[in-house]
Amino acid sequence: MKRDDISPNEALQILKEGNQRFLQNKSINTDLPKQLKQTAEGQFPFASILGCIDSRTASEHIFNLGIGEIINIRIAGNIVNEDVLASLEYACIVLNTKLVIVLGHTRCGAIESACDQIEMGNITVMLDKIQPAIKAETKTIDNRTSSNIPFINEVSLHNISNSIDLIRKDSKVIRDLETSGKIRILGAIYDLATGEVKFL
Repeated sequence: MKRDDISPNEALQILKEGNQRFLQNKSINTDLPKQLKQTAEGQFPFASILGCIDSRTASEHIFNLGIGEIINIRIAGNIVNEDVLASLEYACIVLNTKLVIVLGHTRCGAIESACDQIEMGNITVMLDKIQPAIKAETKTIDNRTSSNIPFINEVSLHNISNSIDLIRKDSKVIRDLETSGKIRILGAIYDLATGEVKFL
């Protein structure tokens, strides 16, 4: 199936099936030299993934995909800023990706640092973007720190939702593509312990 023929729902199914292969250790994308040759003259990704910089969350592995199949935008805490929005717009308009996934993960270090109110150079500015997610998590009254893993994971879910809201709010281009049905925007969370991706 050609990339242009893939619907947003079909793109999502490809990711789901890839994660199942990853979980079952049944990889099908292993011929890297062949993929290099096939993609040398151009790229035809079907999805864009905004993920965290965490070294354990490489999307190609998690979804058992090969070279040139997805656009990876990685930034600590999968936050949204102007550069992220520009990258997503380029992926959706120029490269014609059909799906935007905001991929958070359990035990996220950026979330933990924001909850612990770490201040350190430019990291402080970045962590400020996570504060709305911390405030949105109102179920936990005591121990709202990195030592409370269930709390951290709940904040991660709110942070994914906030990033999606910002994408829709601050990018008319992406908002219009979604409204017209040309793309879908979804959140997902990756479990570092099990390898499973849950789509939200």
